[in-house]
Parts: sequence; C-alpha cells; structure tokens
Amino acid sequence: MTTAAEKSAPVIETSSPEKRRALGRGLDSLLPAGPRVVAGTAVGAASNAATTAAFGHSATLPAMHAQAADGVTEIALDLIDANPYQTRELFDEMALVELSLSIQASGVVQPIVVRQGANGRYVLILGERRCRASKMAGKTTIPAIVRSVSDQQAAEMTVIENLQRQDLNCMEQSAAFARLSLEFKLTQEQIGKRVGMSRESVANYMRLLKLPRPVQDHLGAGRLGFSEARVLLQLDDSHLIARIAETAVSKRLSVAQLETLVERSKSPSGKQGAARWLDPNVRAVEDRLHQMLGVRVRIRDRKGKGKIILEYATLDDFDRVLDRLEGKK
Repeated sequence: MTTAAEKSAPVIETSSPEKRRALGRGLDSLLPAGPRVVAGTAVGAASNAATTAAFGHSATLPAMHAQAADGVTEIALDLIDANPYQTRELFDEMALVELSLSIQASGVVQPIVVRQGANGRYVLILGERRCRASKMAGKTTIPAIVRSVSDQQAAEMTVIENLQRQDLNCMEQSAAFARLSLEFKLTQEQIGKRVGMSRESVANYMRLLKLPRPVQDHLGAGRLGFSEARVLLQLDDSHLIARIAETAVSKRLSVAQLETLVERSKSPSGKQGAARWLDPNVRAVEDRLHQMLGVRVRIRDRKGKGKIILEYATLDDFDRVLDRLEGKK
C-alpha cells in the first residue's frame, strides 16, 4: 500500500487549516519596514520603534513598494472611514473591552495604517480593532501611518493581517480569497504566495462558497468548522448537504461521526444508498494505526493498491505524528 492523500491534499490530509509559518512573507512584501522618518526627531524615533515592534524590521521602504508619509501622526477617529476590504465580520466584544481598557491605561502602542480618502478624510487599511477599542475608550484621535497604496494592495494587506492573527473564520477566509480572485484577477497560486499557503489550500477554502447558503451560515457562525465543510463537500446534492449539515449541528456530531453519516448517504457509485463496506482486516489496521499515532486513520484499498489518510485536528497532533513517523517518539 502506498501512502498518499486525497485529491489536492498533502500526504497527511488536514482537517484544520495548514500551518501558517510562512504568512509573514506576504505582509512583508506589501507593508515592508515602516514609515520613512526624519532622522533625529522624537517622532521619527517613536515611529521606528512602533513599526519595528509591529513588523520586526528596521524602517526602510524600497521605492518599488507603497510610499508612506513621514512619521506617525494623530488622526481624528471621526475622519477615518471603514475599510471596504475588511474580511472579518465577527469581533469578540469581550476582547474589544479588554483592549479598550488597555488603551485607556497605556494608549495605542501600535499605530494603525490608513490611506488618504476624499475631502480630507482617510480610509482604514489596518487596525480596525484598535479603532473600535479607542472609541470605546473615549479617545478622539489615534496614532496612524498614512500610506499611498492601490486598491489591490489595501485588500491584500487587510487579508494578510487577519490571516496572520488567525482571526478569520473559514467563510470569511474563503470570501476574502474569492474577492482577490474576482476583483483583482489573482490566480489561486498567486493568492497562495501572498498569504503563505499552498495553492491547494486556497482552492479548498474557495470551494466552501459552493456550499448551500444555510451551510455557509453555520460555518460563518462557528456552528460548523472547516473540517466539517471538507466532509460535506464530498456530496454533490445541495439538498442532501444542507440536511446532513443540520443534523450535524443539532446533534453536535464530531468530524468522525459526520464522515460516517456522509459515507452512509453514498453508494459505491457516489449516489445516495448504503454505507461503504469495509473489510474487517482493514478496519483492524485502521484501529491499530489510530492507537499508535493518536489521530484518525482511514485506509482506502482496492486490489492491493490505495492510500492511507491521516487526519489531525491541531498543530500539536501534526507535530506528534511527524515525530512518530520519524522515529523520534
């Protein structure tokens, strides 16, 4: 038996979003360094310190990238318009309250990023939580860096910032990728390079938009997750998908239970019917591997050829499986 993964997936198939260790590359290319400042000034020193703390780089700005106004400036909050490319729809109210208390005590440590709008106004690029919390804290101004960027750069910067902070749910993420694709004609591969994901992962997120609207609503509200969505996408009938999703939500099914339900809805031809029959010997091997690796294991065998699929729910599971396979544990 050869070890492989399902269509468009790595050897160890993921039931959660892939590791995001490379995400910083995308934001660095769009928001490198920090503002150009007047050397030797207090504002310049503060700006460099804030930007270096935020992005981990010294304050240099290549000419090929978006240019910034000199220094950090205080801008009236009522002059800042909402970010039209904001990908995040849900904000944790308790976290906002905590941030507002911090701002009351210590001020805004990291400047927001804006671009100039019409009639002396500004359009937010990065820092919506800081703006909201500052208003809650009773502030009338906020420290900001003004940048001259294109619509596409502003959209990419917004998506990447949220991805780096892992604040997006899977539907917000898929909608953000779809917007980059439709509005700015970026390919899945180009999007992947910008956000530090594989093309396959970007494609998997964008496939969520094919799910029925009620299912998308469950995903957006957090009642279902990315792993459950991947399972539901194995079905073609939208009515069946919606019905099974309602069952999963009402009965709070685990991913494994949902997989069993989906399998039972399909016959070998892929239509609704009996559950897939599994050789007891194969089932026994699946159970043994599960005990050894601590993750769900599925074996697909056909006449001595097939694939072994390992599913992990957390990055700790992922690291543990790798260590086991490498003989470290």
